Amino acid sequence: MGWKEAAEPVLTRMPAVRRPEGHVPFKRKLMWTVGILMLYFFLTNVTLFGLQAGQANDLFGEFRAILAGSQGSVLQVGIGPIVTASIVLQLLGGANLLGLDTDDPRDQVLYQGLQKLLVVLMVILTGLPMVFAGGFLPAQQSLQLGGLSFGQTQVQILMFAQIFVGGVLILYMDEVVSKWGVGSGIGLFIIAGVSQRLVTGFIQPAQGGFFFDWYRILTGQVDVGSLLSTGGLQTILIGDGHIIALLTTLLIFGIVVYAESVRIEIPLSHARVKGARGRFPVKLIYASVLPMILVRAVQANVQFLGQILNRQLGNMPSWLGTYSAQGQPTGGFFYYVAPIYSPNDWMWFSANVAQEWWQVLIRISIDVTFMVVGGAIFAIFWVETTDMGPESTAKQIQNSGMQIPGFRQNVGVIEKVMERYIPQVTIIGGALVGLLAVWANMLGTIGGISGTGLLLAVSITYKLYEEIAEEQMMEMHPMMREMFGGD
Repeated sequence: MGWKEAAEPVLTRMPAVRRPEGHVPFKRKLMWTVGILMLYFFLTNVTLFGLQAGQANDLFGEFRAILAGSQGSVLQVGIGPIVTASIVLQLLGGANLLGLDTDDPRDQVLYQGLQKLLVVLMVILTGLPMVFAGGFLPAQQSLQLGGLSFGQTQVQILMFAQIFVGGVLILYMDEVVSKWGVGSGIGLFIIAGVSQRLVTGFIQPAQGGFFFDWYRILTGQVDVGSLLSTGGLQTILIGDGHIIALLTTLLIFGIVVYAESVRIEIPLSHARVKGARGRFPVKLIYASVLPMILVRAVQANVQFLGQILNRQLGNMPSWLGTYSAQGQPTGGFFYYVAPIYSPNDWMWFSANVAQEWWQVLIRISIDVTFMVVGGAIFAIFWVETTDMGPESTAKQIQNSGMQIPGFRQNVGVIEKVMERYIPQVTIIGGALVGLLAVWANMLGTIGGISGTGLLLAVSITYKLYEEIAEEQMMEMHPMMREMFGGD
């Protein structure tokens, strides 16, 4: 008996959101999407019952915009388990260890069940250390609930149960949006988190808010000094002026929107309908920016491991990692593989960096290499596992009745034409996105959003706009929905 036969009774019984029967009107899709978004914001503001106030240490602090969720809330783990499970499945699928054919309906059910089971396991493996490792989510010493009294261990179990429920909830919230709403839940949650931090970065009435800090500068509450001096320039460009952060934010918006419009268009014509022509676009960012979540998730898990080892071992070997009182890596392996989060992490000529210049350069080199190479590799995995590769694309074109003018109507011929463009564009686009993410992190952005988070938010928003426009067009012209295989 193979693993599929043994696991089938469990995987096929995993709870799933029922697919809609027939076409879902656009207004109803929009209602589902807005409803799930409101539920997401509500859950991010539900504090874990039993958490000791003001003592939590966010393990995913710098990755929070990407992994969504909120520190100390029911959605503590965010979309981290979903992303990690996707990485594991992509690696297993890429190595052809699963033996699943995604074109087979039976194997599709097994794949979706396996993904849900992995997500549940990742929620457990991520939530347990956060609650029981000590210091990350400290529980109250005792708790009274009605007539019941709970000790610290019982409170920790209660907190873990809340995290577990939140992790499972966000899994099914994503599935509801994917089947009944517009876009994907993961993308929606990332946009929500990044947009919230971006708006806060502009308008918050405290130090760090763009408009508030400029009010302080213009009213003389901040001593800028001479703009010709190094200190004055640093204050305006990097410090309270946030000029570089503003320019970086605007440039990322412009570059991503421009890159989304750069494409190679392969002409198509209908084999039976004379005069019916179209084009198949191969975008520069063909695999989208979503593979960057996978790259950053790997880095987040590495840093997560370092934080746990630091807490449990106390004094780690210096070559493995040294940590500050705030829990940030300051040397060793975990320092060099830590991503660059802001200008303060690499400007060794400032007072914020205690490391030598050569140590900072090694860290920058590793981060750039990991993001560029990792972006290209995960982009290839993404394309192959989401049926966007040359073979799958050729089958889709063939099944739609289209062909490439001047070539025979044959799947193999179309596949060879696609192989000239898709693999190369996928690698270039993935590497470019990785480079942009590191560049944005090094220069900083408004609201302290990571470069990857901002890239994801802009790209997902652009694609969401395209999907909404397409849905509205299908709603206005039902014949187009039938032509493109809609329900």
